[in-house]
Parts: sequence; structure tokens; C-alpha cells
Amino acid sequence: MNREDNVLFCTLPELNERLRTLPVQKIAVLADTNTVAHCYPLVKNGLPAHQLISIPAGEEHKTIATCGLIWEKFTDLKLDRHALVIVVGGGVLGDMGGFCAATFKRGIDFILVPTTLLAQVDASVGGKLGVDFMNYKNQIGVFCPPKVTLICSDFLKTLPERELRSGFAEVIKHCLISDAAMWQTIRSKKLLNQDWKALASHSVAFKKTVTDTDPTESGLRKILNFGHTIGHALESYFFTHGNRIFHGEAIAMGIIMESFIARQRGLLSEHELTEASDYLISVFPKEIADWNTEKVIQLIYQDKKNKGDKILMALPDGIGHARWDIEINEKEIRQSFDYYRSL
Repeated sequence: MNREDNVLFCTLPELNERLRTLPVQKIAVLADTNTVAHCYPLVKNGLPAHQLISIPAGEEHKTIATCGLIWEKFTDLKLDRHALVIVVGGGVLGDMGGFCAATFKRGIDFILVPTTLLAQVDASVGGKLGVDFMNYKNQIGVFCPPKVTLICSDFLKTLPERELRSGFAEVIKHCLISDAAMWQTIRSKKLLNQDWKALASHSVAFKKTVTDTDPTESGLRKILNFGHTIGHALESYFFTHGNRIFHGEAIAMGIIMESFIARQRGLLSEHELTEASDYLISVFPKEIADWNTEKVIQLIYQDKKNKGDKILMALPDGIGHARWDIEINEKEIRQSFDYYRSL
């Protein structure tokens, strides 16, 4: 069993043994309709006595209304502050389930068992929890680390290719802003030929270093938002306009566009921009390039990283490094949209 502070990489038998020996009397397992079918059976027999709470799967259910249902279940089960919640799911469920646990009775312990690549390499690390509000991503939330995060690559075998691809966008982001050598390694391989265990370990180690240094995103941690200013806005836009795209698909688009802005600012070379754009397009084919520019820009103005009326971005400073709190104007954003559409 490999350990990264409060993140443990484990095989499925090791995961079950860890869960079987939990010294807690009251345990609630929170899963969604997808993980109840495909992931919960892999850990069910390894768990001590527990109650299962199942909620609908999907970003559209990542709301305060769903939190109300979860808190109601916690109350019905008479969970006290010595109870434990085990969240078995992807990034959406980890964000929301952790948020519900962290706020119920001013906080009860929770364990994350991330079941998607996106959750394993990014969402489950760093203690960011929350839900969407008024169609804005993660508008309501808190910082609160789980008691432990248990990462088991066996769950990735349950994923459809599109889910795997979505998580890969965060791996790409981590390499572009932290490790030029690893970037060259991943870009030499196609999606299905990647070493997911090695990439998960690499991403977790990098993100843990950043978030341990800056747990509440007052400085360095902001580099992790590369690709997310535009990406989150596009994700929200398509979600509300009947053409939903996955989180990683939106972030891949955001990475390309924000890399273009970095090139315009002299932070990336033309070669580096082309290299990143070409690889991302090869992994994330450009299926959607039509959106209402004005509406997406208005969504960007709601981004949590902004200060007052200033749009602030994290941008790569050469491949393998990054800067944060760079003020961007609307003209640059419009030009980045045109660049993406031209690819």
C-alpha cells in the first residue's frame, strides 16, 4: 500500500481490508446510481455494518436540493459527530458528499473512495468541496480534507472511454504546469496506452505538494485553475443549453484557449502552443465550436478566481511552469475563442 500523506494507493484487497477494520460504530456509504451498480459491489462485502445511501448520478444533481436529501438521510440514520461517511463515486459525488459530511452537525469524518480517473487524479485531492448553484460551477462550498482518500485503479476498469478521457484532461493540465518531461511522456502515447497508475501517483504527488503549501488557495494553489476559467464557463454554458459536455472535455477546450492567451502574452512559444493544441485536439476531437460568446463571457465574470471586475487567470509560463493572478481582458478571450474555432 503506497501512501501520499492522507492519500493511500491500494489494490482492491487492500482497500477492502482497510474498510473492514474501520474503528467506527456508525457508517453510512454514499453512492450514486452508477457506482451502486458498478463499484459498490466491489467493496460491499469488505465493509463492516453500514447503511447505503444512493442518489441520482450526474452533474445536474450536484445541487443544494440534493444536499437536502442527503442531510435528511443522515438525520434519519441518526448519524452523530462520531459517525463516518464513505463516499464511493467520482468527482461530482466526492465534492457533494464531502460537503454534506463537512457541514452536517458542523462536520463529521468522511472517507473518499474515488472511482473515476478525474476524481483520482484531481477532485479527491486538496479538500475542495461544494455544489453548483444557479448553474455556476461549485459556487457554494468549503475547504475540508477527508480523513483519508483511498485510490484503487481497479475502479477505472468500470469506466467508459469518455469518462477516462475526461479525467485525462486534468493529467495533461498537471504536466503542462509542473513537469515538462512527463508532458513529453504522455504526449508520445494515445489515450488507451497511458499508464494510469503511474499518472495518478504523479498527479496526486504534485497536487498534494501544491495544496499542502497553500490549502486555501491564497497563492500557489491558483495555478491548478489553468484551463478552468474558460473551461468552467463553457461547461456551464453547454449544460444550460441542452448540449452537455463532460468536465474534462470543457477543461481541454479551456487549456487550448488559455494556452493561446499565454502565447499572446509571450509566456509560451509558438511551438509549445502548437504542440499542446495538436495533442489535445487528437485526444479531444473538436465536436463543438459553436457557442454564444457574450453569454460565455458573462459566465467567466462569475469565476471564483476573479477580483472585483477583473478576470484573473492562471497561465503556463513555458511548459512545466505557471503563473497566477494574470489579469485578462475580453478581447483576449474573444481571440482565444477564434483560435480554437480555427483549429
